[in-house]
Amino acid sequence: MMASFTRAPVPSQPLLDTQLDGLSPVRRGKVRDVYAIDDALILVATDRISAFDYVLGSGIPDKGRVLNQLSAFWFARTGHIVRNHMLSIDVAAYPAAAQAYATQLEGRSMLSRRTNPLPVECVARGYLSGSGWKDYKATGEVCGIKLPAGMRESERLPAILFTPATKADSGHDENISEEAAAKVVGADLLARLKQLTLALYAHGVAHAESKGIILADTKFEFGLTDSGELLLIDEMMTPDSSRYWPADQYAPGGPQPSFDKQYVRDYLESIKWNKQPPVPSLPADVVEGTRSKYLDAYRRLTGQELDTGSPSAKATGDRRA
Repeated sequence: MMASFTRAPVPSQPLLDTQLDGLSPVRRGKVRDVYAIDDALILVATDRISAFDYVLGSGIPDKGRVLNQLSAFWFARTGHIVRNHMLSIDVAAYPAAAQAYATQLEGRSMLSRRTNPLPVECVARGYLSGSGWKDYKATGEVCGIKLPAGMRESERLPAILFTPATKADSGHDENISEEAAAKVVGADLLARLKQLTLALYAHGVAHAESKGIILADTKFEFGLTDSGELLLIDEMMTPDSSRYWPADQYAPGGPQPSFDKQYVRDYLESIKWNKQPPVPSLPADVVEGTRSKYLDAYRRLTGQELDTGSPSAKATGDRRA
């Protein structure tokens, strides 16, 4: 029987933007705002949500906290495979200049080592879905890898695939072959990235399976420090960077129920949005349905309540995940 959890209180407003005066802004992504402080970075996961390459007008309360705390959970579990950029998610341990922003940062930020991010994303696929399914329907291949004929959407692949992609600040990332990726980062480094990607994915698959969840695919990002050390960076095996499916509902042959933006995508398709500006806002039921999916994934995978900054959450969950 599945464990029963108390629903975390819904904040009055999602955090869509940060203004941390005195800290140096580095970049603003679709979800994360990144600031430089001393010789480190602070990554702030906002509640922004994107779909079809656009950040929407509505946010999902606590989404950023889920991404941040779930990443911390996975980083802590996989340090034996590869070191990562996480220094702390405890705001009390941040440099003094960040302390004034504890309310914004609590639960949704990470103090991280600086790296030079590699210009490729490392994708591991265990099931035929998403862009891999689209490629397969068109060519019978995924990123140049030939697959058996007659496979169905969401079917388990004969072997786990490593499929690198180019990184895009806006718009879709583009799948590329290993040969193309080797030209970008070098053959030796790509071989190391492939080995780490498959090892990290295998770890995630095994843990998720023990919680009744299928980790269908995921992507990792890596960076090099100034001294040349390779670190795992950004986020790790979150619902934004992965496809998580409930194992008890798995039925190959079409799309699967998922722990991510399914409510959002379904709503946008239902209103016939043309996927061009202006971007729509989301009704309350879609916001709450999406939030529930993210929280459910966090609870199942970690066995803990999300730290929402409320006293009740702090009493039931470990802040460091």
